[in-house]
Amino acid sequence: QVQLVESGGGLIQAGGSLRLSCAASRRTLSGYNLGWFRQAPGKEREFVAAITWSGSTYYADSVKGRFIISRDNAKNTVYLQMNSLKPEDTAVYYCAADLLVKGGTGVPTSRTGWGQGTQVTVSS
Repeated sequence: QVQLVESGGGLIQAGGSLRLSCAASRRTLSGYNLGWFRQAPGKEREFVAAITWSGSTYYADSVKGRFIISRDNAKNTVYLQMNSLKPEDTAVYYCAADLLVKGGTGVPTSRTGWGQGTQVTVSS
C-alpha cells in the first residue's frame, strides 16, 4: 500500500476556499487512481472526488462545481481545491491511492493506501 501524508486543512468561514495536498513519500503515484474521502462526526466515510491515472475526474454531487481534484505526477502529489465552502463540508478529509473507479465514484479496495486525515472546519 502507498503511504500518504496530507496537509492544508484548517478553520475557514463559509464561502471561503482551502486547498488540501496529499503527497506520497516513498512511491510514485503516477500509475494510480487517486481520490479524496471525508468523514463527518457520527457519519460514515464518504466519497468526495477521484482522478484516474489518465486524468479523468469524478465528483460527489454534493461538491460538484465547488471542488476540483488535480494531480501533479512530477511532485507525486494530489490536490483538492475546495471553493464556496459550506458548514456541511466540515469533516476529516482523507486522501486515498489505488482506488477502483466505478460508476462515477472511487471505490476503496484492500490495496488502497490512506493518509492520516486532515480536519476541515467551516464556520457559519
